[in-house]
Amino acid sequence: MKLKSILLFCFLGLLAVSIFCKSRHVPDRAGVFAVIETNQGDMTVELFPQAAPKTVENFVKLSKNGFYKNIVFHRVISDFMAQTGDPTGTGSGGPGYSFEDEINADALGLDKLLLRDAPSYRGQAQQALFKKFAITSQQELDRNRPALEAGFKQMESMSVKDILTQAGYVFKPGLPSRRAVKGALAMANSGPATNGSQFFINQVDTPHLNGLHTVFGQLISGDDILNKIIAAGNGNSRIVTIDIIEKR
Repeated sequence: MKLKSILLFCFLGLLAVSIFCKSRHVPDRAGVFAVIETNQGDMTVELFPQAAPKTVENFVKLSKNGFYKNIVFHRVISDFMAQTGDPTGTGSGGPGYSFEDEINADALGLDKLLLRDAPSYRGQAQQALFKKFAITSQQELDRNRPALEAGFKQMESMSVKDILTQAGYVFKPGLPSRRAVKGALAMANSGPATNGSQFFINQVDTPHLNGLHTVFGQLISGDDILNKIIAAGNGNSRIVTIDIIEKR
């Protein structure tokens, strides 16, 4: 009986030390934070439930359920970002469901940004035109080429918000959406409304991703760890666990 009590006491003591050590990474203020423990070291992110409530809820749920344990950073690109969250490590896996984006295009200024001033969105303009003309083959592309070229020329004076809307993105007015800046924590996806468990952390500013990916957090410590993960290459770093810390 005494041995069991001693073991329980030791376990609780180690648990308390672990929680204390992780909480040292978190600012002494109200907020929702995630300590991402990796084999390269710890990173701390602040989550933005007001900007992306469903996305944060999903991330917190998966983290608390241990979903992310031992998942690798399967895609890392220098001077870009590190991506993880796929249990298969291939880039095509997820939690078995998908959900919508939480992006307010107006908050990001995409309602005022014109396509001619943002050439990185021309791929989405092409998608919108292909959708409009139902292009599914090279033959249809060749047959509709004059109309496509005329349509693309007209799109140059359209806002990026309108372009993305035509490409299938659905925006949510009222959300205080964040930009994809250095250190941004954002959902990885394969197009509109395909969010699941995969996410990435920016190593640099990526303005060309504004409006395309839900930003739901920001790296507040561990820049050096992110750099190590990216330097290590694809699949050579992994998440040990993610601890959620809520301060009121």
